[in-house]
Amino acid sequence: MLFLVRHAESIENATKYTGFYENPRPWTGPAAHALSRDVVGLTPRGFRQCLWLRQALADLTGPDPIVRTSQYRRARDTAELALPDQPYEVTALLNEQHYGAATYMTKHELYAAYPEGAEDRQTRKHLWTPPGDGGESLADGVLRRATAFVDGLHTAPAADVVAVTHHTAILALRAVLERRPVTELVDEAREHKTPNAAVLVYEQADGLFHARDTIHPDC
Repeated sequence: MLFLVRHAESIENATKYTGFYENPRPWTGPAAHALSRDVVGLTPRGFRQCLWLRQALADLTGPDPIVRTSQYRRARDTAELALPDQPYEVTALLNEQHYGAATYMTKHELYAAYPEGAEDRQTRKHLWTPPGDGGESLADGVLRRATAFVDGLHTAPAADVVAVTHHTAILALRAVLERRPVTELVDEAREHKTPNAAVLVYEQADGLFHARDTIHPDC
């Protein structure tokens, strides 16, 4: 079994339009990305969601699941709190989409600073490659990492796997696991975004993964 977990609610999630996104942005692109990756932690609600996850995952997984998490603090904190007795491995394959120089830019500032990418960002978001070092598109960079992660599951030891990751990474992972176009999943996410701390359940059979359930937190 594979359990995809979106990290619990972070400070960034809760204060997206009142805290981290300012115009003009007070940080450079690299500093903004470092802030997002290394500093942003969980809200009090996020801690409660981790307690919910602790019980939910105990009920769902077999003994001693393999735990993987992205490099971002909010994902690592979620894994540590939800699975306190399990060691975990950090992997960049589960990282959130890297927004490069655009990290924490408002749309107004982004389009003013990088007008050449505005059309893709507005109408073909899955193809948009953020400007600056490390910027990756969903349809290329994130999807490539997701494919590598899923490929690795086929050769992993026979045990349940819990992967703690992020919204955009989950879109890419679902595209691979469910064998669906990423554009279809992006369209669905506009209406029904995967909530923080949700658990997506997959079963591996005959070399393929099959979606079995999605469990939402009650807090």
